[in-house]
Amino acid sequence: MLSQITPVLLTLNEALNIERSLSCLTWATDVVVVDSGSTDGTPDRIRRFPNVRFFSRPFDSHANQWRYAVSETAVTTPWIIRLDADYQLTPELLEELRTLDANAPVNAYRVRFDYAILGHKLRASLYPPNVVLLRRGHFILRDRGHTEEWLIDGPIGVLRSPIVHDDRKNIEAWLAAQGRYMRLESGEVAARRDGLRDWLRRRPPLIPIIVFFYCLFGKGLIANGRAGLFYALQRTIAEAVLSLMLLETKIKPRDRENSGRS
Repeated sequence: MLSQITPVLLTLNEALNIERSLSCLTWATDVVVVDSGSTDGTPDRIRRFPNVRFFSRPFDSHANQWRYAVSETAVTTPWIIRLDADYQLTPELLEELRTLDANAPVNAYRVRFDYAILGHKLRASLYPPNVVLLRRGHFILRDRGHTEEWLIDGPIGVLRSPIVHDDRKNIEAWLAAQGRYMRLESGEVAARRDGLRDWLRRRPPLIPIIVFFYCLFGKGLIANGRAGLFYALQRTIAEAVLSLMLLETKIKPRDRENSGRS
């Protein structure tokens, strides 16, 4: 089925990741990359791959960016595989994709992820399985929190083999991104009622503390040494930033009330 799949990627300043990801896609005759205005040389690295068509579009939202990438770039295959610039397809996954029946009564496939920190594979992570392989014309897109949601029309299958998530960007870039992501996520958390995690998130500082110890001991990442500690601290900081933003919204109205009395 590989010949019936077009890989589609979004990029923004992914010079440290994009070549590794595209090197796993040489089997595809057509790869679509939509860039949001990179300034770190990402476009030059992308153009080294002759099977890649490069597009540039100013970013407004994740859903709109993906909608453009899959609908307005002249993709011709019946299937797409949507990828982040720090994803690498494993040989096992490629073999599984090759043997899939393109006409099976399934309109999307979910895949799990192996997570790596700067090339060091972790034994586990909090990164959830996600739908990445989709039949065109059988999904709709909408924004949700700091990312987008793909709503599938029809059955969803499960792939056995993983994708490797391995972001090589430095911690400064990660911290800058978390500020943007968690600002979007904070509005979503305040509005929705999705269960225990959101309940804990609305009660700082419970979730950052829980996440740190759950990663190290519940997921066993203490066995991964420095890489496991790095990941646990990353997830803790991300949740702490979200907690600060949720607290900020509660503090600001009281400040305005107090200033009005003085």
